[in-house]
Amino acid sequence: MSVSMDQVRELRERTGAGILEAKKVLEEVGGDMKKAIEIMRERGLKIADKKAGRETREGRIDVYVHANNRLAAMVEVNCETDFVARNDEFIKLVKDIALHIASNPDVKYVRREDVPAGEAEAYDAGTPDEYYQKTVLLEQPFVRDPSQTIADLVRTAIARTGENIVVRRFVRYELGA
Repeated sequence: MSVSMDQVRELRERTGAGILEAKKVLEEVGGDMKKAIEIMRERGLKIADKKAGRETREGRIDVYVHANNRLAAMVEVNCETDFVARNDEFIKLVKDIALHIASNPDVKYVRREDVPAGEAEAYDAGTPDEYYQKTVLLEQPFVRDPSQTIADLVRTAIARTGENIVVRRFVRYELGA
């Protein structure tokens, strides 16, 4: 089946894929945009997993200050090159993560491995998995799109930029807390 350039353009904008790859995937699925996006997402996740061990020494620190100046969050997100660190998509990712941290008073850790041993098991208001989802940044549903976790946002950015991206650390301040 032949696909239009408009379809290829739309898939590229939504996934960050190259022209030939977008066209090939659209032809595979008969022009079905939903299926094409899902295939591209799965491929992106595989690419992200391959890049996970690469060193990240560049990046960006961003601060979100809420309008009432009573709440702020600061986050450091690293990537491999300064070129990506200056990329608009990377900047948006870091800003979104800072906003997410500011909006979640229970977030304490970046990843599951950062939680001290036994803390999740001692959680008396639910299961350890519920505790992780409540307190671990990468496992939380993104505040602007709860269908994605923060880890999903990072993996998508890795697939689009072609570089490893790591949320290194964050801090959240709330006046009087």
